[in-house]
This record gives sequence, structure tokens and C-alpha cells, in this order.
Amino acid sequence: MRIGELSRRTGVSARSLRYYEAQGLLTSSRSDAGQRHYSDAEVERVSLIRKLFEAGMSSRVIATVLPCVETPGDPGVVEMAFATMTRERDRIDADIAHLIETRDALDVLIRANSRHQAELSTVARSS
Repeated sequence: MRIGELSRRTGVSARSLRYYEAQGLLTSSRSDAGQRHYSDAEVERVSLIRKLFEAGMSSRVIATVLPCVETPGDPGVVEMAFATMTRERDRIDADIAHLIETRDALDVLIRANSRHQAELSTVARSS
């Protein structure tokens, strides 16, 4: 299939697909006219790439993890991918902890603001 059809089937822009290819995340064959052609398997691969990007992984990290999907029997690839995935999970856990701290700080500010608004409302009614 050509890039336009892959774009339609995956919901990913042709520009993003070209970026994925430039980063080594996606491969295509070329016609004599230079047009990209993708196999049906690339639809699933693009879906996986999108999920990894949505999880906050960089293209460099994704390029490290993807070979594990393609050659799961290679112990070196599996070990490297495992280490990368573990680091990424730890990074995500740290991000989550930071977000929880930020949310908790905002909750304190929201409660203080609510008390302040209530006090202002009381003063305004007394006047």
C-alpha cells in the first residue's frame, strides 16, 4: 500500500509516517518512481509506535524497543529491550509521582482559595 492508504488506515499523517521512517521506526520499499510502499504488517507497527509515543517515549527509545517485537528469540535484543522498558517504566512512575505531588499542592491552594472566597462573601454580606 502507498503512504496515503497507510495514513488513512492508521489515522497517522503522511508527514508523521515519513518521520517514523526517517527515525528508523518504519520501513518501506520504493517503486521505480520512488513512491513508498508498505506491507499490511506496517499498520500494526504504526499502531504500536503511536502507543509508545503516547506513553512518552522518544523515537530513540522506541527504536531500541521495537527490535524485541521483531526478533523476540534474540537474547541480546530481548535483554536490551527489557532494560530500556524498565527504565521507561521507572521514568513514567517518577512522572506520575511528580504529577500527584503537583495535584496535591493544587488541592491545598484550591481549599485556601475556597476559604478566602467564603470569607470575602461573608464580609460583603455584613457590609
